[in-house]
Amino acid sequence: MKTEFKAKFLQQLNKKRQDQGFTLIELLVVIIIIGILSAIALPAFLNQANKAKQSEAKQYVASINKGQQAYYAENGKFTTVISDLGLGLKTDTTNYTYTVTAPAGDQTNANAAPKNTTSLRAYGGVVVLVASGEAKTTQTSICEAVGGTAAFAATDCAGAWSAVTK
Repeated sequence: MKTEFKAKFLQQLNKKRQDQGFTLIELLVVIIIIGILSAIALPAFLNQANKAKQSEAKQYVASINKGQQAYYAENGKFTTVISDLGLGLKTDTTNYTYTVTAPAGDQTNANAAPKNTTSLRAYGGVVVLVASGEAKTTQTSICEAVGGTAAFAATDCAGAWSAVTK
């Protein structure tokens, strides 16, 4: 009986050694699943870098708008020179070029033109004087280019522009 037990024990050990590991089919299924998940997630992951670059433009345009409001409160007019705002912003960064225009005495526009027009969007900001009785207040908007890189020179987000904030 002892030899019969040893024989069964050795058969069991031999069978365990043969059952270890994965089959080729199992490995292929795992590789295919990982490939499908990568194909779905990779574009969204790569788009995050562009969103971070675009957030720079939104922040700069918002800062220029706020600076224009403060400048108007102190000087009674808008400026077309970014350095006059005292914000310490660069007019030329790695991703965008910033300009300010004053097409009318009662409004000013800030433009963020992307250097890479294929992957980044343009941004524009406007500060408009609004008369309320005898007093004047300012209203600001930040707009994102839906398509193209045209300079923003409007008083609101219309046409090829969509509102980011109002």
